[in-house]
Amino acid sequence: MLVHPQFDPVAIHIYGGFGVHWYGLMYLIGFVLFVMLGRWRIRRGNPPGWQTSEMDDLLFYGVMGVILGGRLGYVLFYKPAFYLAHPFDILKVWEGGMAFHGGFLGVLVAMALFGRKTNRSFFQVTDFIAPLVPLGLAAGRLGNFINGELWGRVTDAATPWAMIFPQAMDGLPRHPSQLYQFALEGVLLFVILWRYSAKPRATGQISALFLIGYGAFRFIAEFAREPDDFLGLLAMNLSMGQLLSLPMIIFGLVLLVWSNGKKSML
Repeated sequence: MLVHPQFDPVAIHIYGGFGVHWYGLMYLIGFVLFVMLGRWRIRRGNPPGWQTSEMDDLLFYGVMGVILGGRLGYVLFYKPAFYLAHPFDILKVWEGGMAFHGGFLGVLVAMALFGRKTNRSFFQVTDFIAPLVPLGLAAGRLGNFINGELWGRVTDAATPWAMIFPQAMDGLPRHPSQLYQFALEGVLLFVILWRYSAKPRATGQISALFLIGYGAFRFIAEFAREPDDFLGLLAMNLSMGQLLSLPMIIFGLVLLVWSNGKKSML
């Protein structure tokens, strides 16, 4: 049976007790990949009308959306009662607590503002960034695995890749669900969107595929991921992550049908 390697959470130690944590480094890698892939697409004219100089502003808007939305999403979706009683703890981001679905909503708001600034429609912006996002998600899940957090549910010890996470304290074999999410929501989703966006598509179609793909992959991976101990399983025996993914899938399907009736192409 495998045992989690228990990596040092600090990737780079700096004199005086300071250091660069792996999770922060994964965020940095995600943002760098976002810019590099975006500039690669722009240089090849896919989609037309974009300038590489716009990537700096786009990154700024995206980072603000991820951080503010991710934190507020965690506060509202996962621990509203606690933060209502301790409002100043909302600012303690160094103690952890970020939600993808909150970050996703934050990015949507940020992209709407960026589109308004650059005279582009909302879906023109989201169609451009959709293929740039999954590798950043993959980096984040790799950071979760390195930290030994967000481990999976208990599984049969005979499962070849079953892993013991010492942080779980129970010594039971579990799914390395962080790696499942790395592979599905990160690598596989990137390949699908990158190939799909290589050809001109009607406005909204790439965004729709991202919503459907991420929502479906997250929903599947959650069956192997241990639910948050302070929430457990909720309605229909589903986790919070699954309940938040369902609207993404539904809206993605609606958007795909709507965009198929559009003639405008990227």
